[in-house]
Order: sequence, then structure tokens, then C-alpha cells
Amino acid sequence: MIKTKKLIEEALSLPVEERAIIADSLLRSLNMPDTTIDAKWVEVARKRLQELRSGKIKPIPGDQVFSEILYQFKE
Repeated sequence: MIKTKKLIEEALSLPVEERAIIADSLLRSLNMPDTTIDAKWVEVARKRLQELRSGKIKPIPGDQVFSEILYQFKE
């Protein structure tokens, strides 16, 4: 535990950019990316972008979406 505390203290003394790299690396090690899932999300995103560009679907402004969500939870 003493080693962990010392390591954290040393990491906190680093510049913000280096701390961000360490934090990102640690988080990735806890939740390893699944390339299969990532590829499916890319496919969904491309399909949605194509639908937007073709006019098949119309975008909804973010503030409208959040207003509707808040309204639903107030009931």
C-alpha cells in the first residue's frame, strides 16, 4: 500500500498532459476495448450519417431532446 501511495503522489506531481496519459492508460487497462463492438458502432454511425445526409431522417436539436427527457422524468 505504501508503494501505491508513493506512486500516486509521484503521478500527481507530473504535468497535466502526462497525468492524462497515465489516467487514460489505466482506464483502458480496466476496460479493454473490444474491436468487434467498436466496428459495430462505426457501422451504426456511418449508417446514421448517411441517413442524415440523404435527408431520410431529420436531426433534432440537443436542447429539444434534453427538454423532452426532463419533461418525461418530471411526470
